[in-house]
Amino acid sequence: MKIVNVSAIPVDVPLRSLDEPLGIAPYVTNHGRLESMERVLVRVETDGGTTGWGEMRVFLSPAATVSIIEDGIGPLVEGQSPFEIEGLRRQVFVEYTNTDMFFAAVEMACWDIVGKTLDSPVYELLGGWTAPSQTTRTHRQTKPSGVSGPDDVPVAFCLGICSPSVSREKASEAVDAGFRVLKTKAGRDWRDDVARIEAMHDATDGQLEFRLDPNQGWTPDEAVRVGSKLERAGIHLQYLEQPIRVNAHRSLARLRQRLSQPIAPNEDTYIPQNCRRLIEAGAMDVGVLDMTPAGGISGLRAQAAILEDAGIPFTHHCAFDLGVRTAAIAHAVTGIPGFSLPPDSTYYGWEADIIDDPLTITDGALSVPTAAGLGVSIDDAAVERYRIR
Repeated sequence: MKIVNVSAIPVDVPLRSLDEPLGIAPYVTNHGRLESMERVLVRVETDGGTTGWGEMRVFLSPAATVSIIEDGIGPLVEGQSPFEIEGLRRQVFVEYTNTDMFFAAVEMACWDIVGKTLDSPVYELLGGWTAPSQTTRTHRQTKPSGVSGPDDVPVAFCLGICSPSVSREKASEAVDAGFRVLKTKAGRDWRDDVARIEAMHDATDGQLEFRLDPNQGWTPDEAVRVGSKLERAGIHLQYLEQPIRVNAHRSLARLRQRLSQPIAPNEDTYIPQNCRRLIEAGAMDVGVLDMTPAGGISGLRAQAAILEDAGIPFTHHCAFDLGVRTAAIAHAVTGIPGFSLPPDSTYYGWEADIIDDPLTITDGALSVPTAAGLGVSIDDAAVERYRIR
């Protein structure tokens, strides 16, 4: 079997309004505001007639992303076997730039093809539902008699920067929907960030754990103030995500020494070899990984092995993923050992999806597709409806 064509389709799907139950738009961060999100679907076709799908966010522009995938990555992998995933990953090399993020969606589609060809879901190819995952599972546990398939994956509810009053309402909605972890953006004003966490903690009577993510938006002294004020208020975060700029590992290490709030690098993990460097610098309590900058599921597996070996808990990041990448994340955190914290998700916040049978989140947990490959099929009519032309 050989890859004969790689194509990319940009789409722009609206987010549900904050006024709706579990709606999240406008989703405000310290560097932007989203009412919808541009995504790129990647289709990999083979000479055997099997097609696989991948998904990634738009970088620079839809046209630029499509061009890099179709004109840059496609010719490097066409004519080769989609089963040679590790070989393809090491082969896609371009001097002076890191192409991992663009290869990742192609690699995802290759996993989809392999699973469909072998009639196995991707999580089985990665190790199966018995991989240590989601806090309580161990390699000695077995499914009860008559029960098969993977466990649902608990996910963290994600919320942009809102007023304290709106944040209170959304936190209560999240608890009522069965979520137990809420991640909120931060970074525009550290005092407001503290006020919102305090309001949500009060509104939910301590039923939620919180992740606070300023996307590198604080200085080290501001991060200390945030962590200290929350500690004095009796609020212990699940973690502070990338509180300061990337590649400041010594500053992160000093921050860890000054605070009891766990420090969780995210954007820092997008840089090759940084996971090991962060560990050596004593600069991380938790890892927030992402398969796209890692170069796909195989790259994610390599990073997970480093963190698991170091005894560091980790989770998976969300980039406003539609059904294809959300399914890939569900397979990855189920089949790759070591994921012990719920991945982030905004899947409940879309107005629609581009797959035929949308995934479900029930009681704060995401169902893992059990059909072959990624277990999802594309809704062509929906793709045309949201396609960027």
